[in-house]
Formats: sequence, C-alpha cells, structure tokens
Amino acid sequence: MCRNIRPLSNFAPPATDDEITAAALQYVRKISGSAKPAQVNAEAFDRAVAEVAAASARLLDALVTTAPPKDRAVEADKARARAAVRYAR
Repeated sequence: MCRNIRPLSNFAPPATDDEITAAALQYVRKISGSAKPAQVNAEAFDRAVAEVAAASARLLDALVTTAPPKDRAVEADKARARAAVRYAR
C-alpha cells in the first residue's frame, strides 16, 4: 500500500486537498492493517485520516526549498518509463 503514497512537495501546481487526503488514507490503512475498518472503528479511522491530512497539509505549507517546482506531467512520464522497465518481462 505504501507505494501508492506519492511525494507531494515542490510541485507546480501544488498538491490538492484530495491528493493530501488520499495519501493520508493510504497511511492510515497501512498502519491500521485494514483497507476498510469495522463499523465500530469507522469513526476513529475517519478521524485519523482527517488528522493525518491536516498535519500533512501543514507540513507541505511549511516546507521551504530552493529547487524549482517539479512539473507533474514530466514526473508522471518518468514514473511510466520506470514502470515500463520494471515490468517488462
């Protein structure tokens, strides 16, 4: 599951709230050990996702870099090229 969490800092345009929430959801799924919590745990699960997303958004807002922002399309092309090499059998 952790492979689905992508770096979100220093991109143009910046990471959206949906991307941050998706990363938080993957993190909470990983540490909880379940993709979908039992009904009794749903509230705690949802609260954890919201708290991790909020902390992640604060972190991304606070990060400072001198590197130019990465282009999402270029980075996606690089990832596809790496995947093609990795999975070419």
